Amino acid sequence: MKIPLVAIVGRPNVGKSTFFNRVLSQRQSIVDSEEGITRDRIYAEMDWSGNLLKFIDTGGYIPEDIDVFNKAVREQAVEAIEEADLVLFLVDGKQEPTSSDKDLAHSIRRSNKPYIMVVNKCDTLKSDILKNRFYELGLDNIAAISALNGRNIGDLLDKIIEHIDFDIELDGKKNNEHLRLAIVGMPNVGKSSLTNALLQKNRIIVTPIAGTTRDAIDANLRWHGNEITLVDTAGLRKLAKIKDKIEFYSTIRTKSAIEDSNVVAVLIDASKGFGKQDKAILDEVIKSGKGLVIVVNKWDLLEKDTHTMKSFEEGIRSYFKSLDHYPMIFISTVTKQRIHQVLEHAWKLFEKGKKSVSTKKLNDCLINIIAKNPPPSDAGRTVKIKYATQVSCEPSVIALYSNFPDKIKVSYTRYLENQIRKFFDFNGIPLFLSFRKK
Repeated sequence: MKIPLVAIVGRPNVGKSTFFNRVLSQRQSIVDSEEGITRDRIYAEMDWSGNLLKFIDTGGYIPEDIDVFNKAVREQAVEAIEEADLVLFLVDGKQEPTSSDKDLAHSIRRSNKPYIMVVNKCDTLKSDILKNRFYELGLDNIAAISALNGRNIGDLLDKIIEHIDFDIELDGKKNNEHLRLAIVGMPNVGKSSLTNALLQKNRIIVTPIAGTTRDAIDANLRWHGNEITLVDTAGLRKLAKIKDKIEFYSTIRTKSAIEDSNVVAVLIDASKGFGKQDKAILDEVIKSGKGLVIVVNKWDLLEKDTHTMKSFEEGIRSYFKSLDHYPMIFISTVTKQRIHQVLEHAWKLFEKGKKSVSTKKLNDCLINIIAKNPPPSDAGRTVKIKYATQVSCEPSVIALYSNFPDKIKVSYTRYLENQIRKFFDFNGIPLFLSFRKK
């Protein structure tokens, strides 16, 4: 059943993202006094009076092409209007109507979509009179609010409900078969291009400029009957290189997107090779306990022979031995070469991450593993592992009970992990061994 879409549109700095965050009761979009922070469409759901609403935050609408982003941002706003069931047209109550306001008002009238003109920054009852200056735009359904302090937000949500028909009510149920796939990597490795290629449409703005994507952006698709949310993220750089506060908040959003995902696809630029920052990103994903697929993009830019792919993969795995447990694929978002494998691998890892191994099978395996190579003794004390049981999924955690859990060496822990991974096919997903006293 379709959840009604409410598009929030307006010129830059009228408070669209502030309003978006207010109705969601969380900091979903980055907010700053600098113009042009939001560029892509950002979606999020909330419920009001038992009904689900999905809001779309958009970038600031500017009719003229002042910089490389204006046209793309404008196209995103127009697409949001086209797909919306209702349009919220935000204007700044503290300023006179501008040419951008007039141009956008004309677009809304032409769309024939239900709309509410929202005069923002009306912080007091006296300031509500400011909405009268906007009747000249030819739109008559006007509400005065303050997104910053929350004034009249509830009344506006009631008004939204009056203007659209609801097909679905909030039932509190979640679909456990819904995969969240975060796409992360350094700036300009092709994260947004991959998202658009998988969606088969230009959902995310793509430019050659590093840092084009700023928020973590959700995009939904159905793949072989399965629900997948792709989360496009801002590029990750070393914290020491981040001097811009917008990039700092973008980095925080990317890390949150990793935490909220089931599986993470880490993109590597084949033309630049594998570097320290790529390793740092992979380290962070592995430590977060998420399924991981390594995606080498821009494979079309390399001159290749029959051994190029194998040599490239071996070079990465020799540099970072922990990656032996994770799949690696080579793609091109330009030619679409092998991009279907991204979703194939991600879904396999998603299902594998929910798998639980029975205690009996785990201990039968453990007996054989220990028989081949018992844990080394420590200062004359014999170290024994009595039994094991899986205590968690996503991430998979196996508790091993021992007489001296603190005496089990790192090298032996790696041995156990490698053997358990191999026997139960834990490759591609994190596996943590927890040694406990018995």
